[in-house]
Amino acid sequence: MGIFSWLTGSRSAPAGVPRESVAALRKRLLGLNRDTAPFVVRDGKPEGVDLVAEWKIVDAEWYEIFAKAGIQRVFKVLMKLDEARGVVRSADQEWEVEWRAGVPELTLAASGFKGQKWEMSFETVYAFREDGSWGEIYDYKFNTGEIKGPLHKAAAEGGWGWKGVAFGKL
Repeated sequence: MGIFSWLTGSRSAPAGVPRESVAALRKRLLGLNRDTAPFVVRDGKPEGVDLVAEWKIVDAEWYEIFAKAGIQRVFKVLMKLDEARGVVRSADQEWEVEWRAGVPELTLAASGFKGQKWEMSFETVYAFREDGSWGEIYDYKFNTGEIKGPLHKAAAEGGWGWKGVAFGKL
């Protein structure tokens, strides 16, 4: 694997794994959705792509966790399924989060970031609780790999490669 492939998260299609159709791969990627995951894979038509994976930052069940964590930036993975080449082409898009009365408001990052991103943040907070006991109040870990890892694995299991796009058209 070359340095550019490593930096962009690009991977060749796995040898010996028959390639699924676009419809089957799409179903496989959408199948990653579950209530306990901090991200969602959804239709990407509004963004002009096939699929989008993003943190559940606007989901009422999750935004309190994101707010407590003080998350100021989130990202989404934009995906196009290139049937001719058998690869999922992806680009990351970064968003700034501003919290208003505990509710997230998302705006595209002023830097206009598009490309490939890897980020990890974590925090554990201990304090006195309402009942006077001492203990863990919250513990969080957000890692872009929590989204990208399952996406890469699903693509490979379907016989598809992954191409991270840092420059040019998705």
